[in-house]
Amino acid sequence: MNGELQKAGANWVAGDRFFDREDELALLRERIREGTHTLLTAQRRMGKTSLVRELLRQLQTENEYETVFVDLEGAQSAADAITEIAAQTSLIRNLRQTITSIFSNVWQGVNRRVEEVGVLQFKLRFRAALNEGNWQHHGDRVWTALAKSDKPVMLALDELPILINRLLKGQSSQITPEGREKADLFMSWLRHQGQVHQGQVTLVISGSIGLEPILRQANLSATANNLTPLELLPWSHETASACLGALARHYHLELSPAVRTEMCRLLRCCVPHHVQQFFDLLHLYLRQQNRTEAQKDDVMHVYQHDLLGARGQNTLVHYEARLNMVLDQDCFPVALDLLTEASINAGLLTREAIAQYGDRYMPPVGSDGMTIMNLLDILQHDGYLETHEEGLCFVSRLLQEWWRARHEGYFIPIAQR
Repeated sequence: MNGELQKAGANWVAGDRFFDREDELALLRERIREGTHTLLTAQRRMGKTSLVRELLRQLQTENEYETVFVDLEGAQSAADAITEIAAQTSLIRNLRQTITSIFSNVWQGVNRRVEEVGVLQFKLRFRAALNEGNWQHHGDRVWTALAKSDKPVMLALDELPILINRLLKGQSSQITPEGREKADLFMSWLRHQGQVHQGQVTLVISGSIGLEPILRQANLSATANNLTPLELLPWSHETASACLGALARHYHLELSPAVRTEMCRLLRCCVPHHVQQFFDLLHLYLRQQNRTEAQKDDVMHVYQHDLLGARGQNTLVHYEARLNMVLDQDCFPVALDLLTEASINAGLLTREAIAQYGDRYMPPVGSDGMTIMNLLDILQHDGYLETHEEGLCFVSRLLQEWWRARHEGYFIPIAQR
């Protein structure tokens, strides 16, 4: 942690741009070797995908495991998910012949190797032959192929929670009986495959929204009881300061310990992406000033005018968008109110305010029976709020102050309604 570090950008990082997380990497590696299926949990931008990608890179370098990374953010159905898993499995050299066999059978009357048609064409043609009635059968075959690999396999499914949320709600914003049946079927199938092939294929599940709250809303928590949670925590101020120092050395900036401490104080919760974004905006500001040494006044200016301003909007707006994705049309406005109530009260949602919201929204908030306490559980699980001696409070000062600036103008506190 004493060397140089390049900026991470907006995407996941690995290799030389991956910073810290040695303990989490070691723990996740240990779980893979033990065959423990893992569910990575954390608030947004904590680096879940980067952690998984870095472990995949290391395992590939060591040649001890086969690794498969599947991004399910674009998947709309179980058949889409099977197609994505099959396509990524086809890239493993010793499994190509097996996948070719499945591919040839699915694409009836055509006998061409996967590498001859390319991954995109493979996905299009494989998906065209899958439907609600046969995706499990072909999914079983793909999973069996993975289990027969020459080496054990780490299968990482990123954004599985987004897919499950889509299955549950379809085109609406609420869970439907049909959607619950589809989500139950897919999660139960995934659980079964993990049990049958335990030790041969090990799952790591991650996503930008929490899987557990989504399943809990649909009373499907039992379908994920084979997944062992691993929480990815924010950086300590010491680690965040070391990251800022490494970035400063690479870009030939002077960030004194006092300046780095001030940056961490303003963030309060040192989410890795926020630390990197703060540095990037400070670097840009100093370049515009034709300077290389930052002062505390510079840090405060960038925090207030850039990080909380238009340049920081894209990252922080995504928090609201993801929350809207998880909650139905009745619950989402109440969640906005709860967070805004806390943001205008120095980040604190008091027990009195919680009780007032509970009284106001009885019976339950949403059509799926969600109560205020259920809603607060989701906000805590996904890292917005944490327990405080007087109630609940914002974890991130940055998110708290951004939320207040965004929503305070039209908001009426619960006590005044």
